[in-house]
Amino acid sequence: MPKSKVRKKDVYTAPPDRRTPVKVRGAGPSHPIYIVVMLGMMLLGLAWLVVNYLAGQEIPVMQDLGPWNFAIGFALMITGLLMTMRWR
Repeated sequence: MPKSKVRKKDVYTAPPDRRTPVKVRGAGPSHPIYIVVMLGMMLLGLAWLVVNYLAGQEIPVMQDLGPWNFAIGFALMITGLLMTMRWR
């Protein structure tokens, strides 16, 4: 039985008129203030929750907020964690 011929295909390259040039923005490191704010938000949220547990009944503002203290503390920490996604 005869052997089949091996076909070689050229590598496909798109025509130059169909390519759209994309400018790549240089992504440098994050500003040091961004890192301080990011870490500060996480620590402030943690401190809010710790103060709420230890002395929440003695602080009038925290008494008025009631269960919203948990929302405030976790919102601060989650905001700091979301900021880590843009940290370079």
